[in-house]
Amino acid sequence: MSTQQAAVLEDPLAQLKAAGLYRQNKTLSQRQGHQAMLDGRAVTLFCSNDYLGLSQHPEVVRALQQSADDWGVGSGAAHLISGHHGPHAELEEAFADFMGYEAALLFSTGYMANLGVISTFAGRHDVVLQDKLNHASLLDGAKLAGAKLSRYRHADMQHAATKLPAKLLASDGVFSMDGDIAPLAELAALAKQQQTPLLVDDAHGFGALGPQGRGSVAAAGLTAADVPLQLCTLGKAGGTFGAILLGSRSDIERCVNTARSYIYTTALPAAMASASLAALNVLRRADDLRQKLQANIGLFRQGSEQLGLPLLASSTAIQPLLVPGNQAVMAASQQLLEAGFLVTAIRSPTVAVGAERLRITLSVDHGEDDINRLLDALAEACK
Repeated sequence: MSTQQAAVLEDPLAQLKAAGLYRQNKTLSQRQGHQAMLDGRAVTLFCSNDYLGLSQHPEVVRALQQSADDWGVGSGAAHLISGHHGPHAELEEAFADFMGYEAALLFSTGYMANLGVISTFAGRHDVVLQDKLNHASLLDGAKLAGAKLSRYRHADMQHAATKLPAKLLASDGVFSMDGDIAPLAELAALAKQQQTPLLVDDAHGFGALGPQGRGSVAAAGLTAADVPLQLCTLGKAGGTFGAILLGSRSDIERCVNTARSYIYTTALPAAMASASLAALNVLRRADDLRQKLQANIGLFRQGSEQLGLPLLASSTAIQPLLVPGNQAVMAASQQLLEAGFLVTAIRSPTVAVGAERLRITLSVDHGEDDINRLLDALAEACK
């Protein structure tokens, strides 16, 4: 490669650095709950989506270990070849029963699930209507399906009504950057009125919200009759990895036969499916953990209000604190790191210009002292 060619390749990175948009992995050398080691420094994590601490729950870890002994650490093939093992089928059946749907389908990631389900139910020139603040995987799913992506103002049902009917209506349950909950009851009523199938991606609601952790859809009093397609990711409050799509038996069979992100990828390891089944069993009886999480959220919001911190309105574990400007929010994140807290800076264009924020996430592992120390550090960082 010539020097000139190398310069061309390096130039975009230089531009990203100049704009405060350059990204690098942070490698944790060890982690125990909400405590970790980063570059030889002890840090308290306030950026993990492991809301209930299930990623290190003894029952979940033990299930993974025992299943790895039985099935190995890889599935060896795609589901439709020879990669669909007993634990996969058992997890899908248990999930469908728990969530009140006819059937369920295990995808390797939530991103792949959204690509697959949207491409199954919408195609070229079909309209897919979505909330303006939906996760990138929902937006990309519509684009890659060749569909016409139409977007309504965030949580604005009147605006959404003007853009219906559509082939598919899709929304996050809990929005990943703002932490607020979609107006799901109104959304479901609108979808029924316009005879448009509704897909809800409840990545950040499942496990943490609703009766027995069934998520934001169940918390809104809705069922499969109201939300015919629902996605629950397992790598957040579930503590493991992968994603489950819920729907009617015929809808799930359509995905098995047409969702390219399901058909053409290696199946999730069976041991991970066993771990997810164990996590599901813990979630059923984890009301105490959900109550602790809500208590931590209340403590953090009360302290933030007393300090006058510019939090967005959120009742979930995702607590965004506005620090406008990419350079400013990166500086605040760095200052927090020096104080012993790992908190992610969310920059534009991930969020709108002027809406850059620290994305603070709470978990059951945080103690009152952890939260109070973070509040003191935030007050300093926001001066």
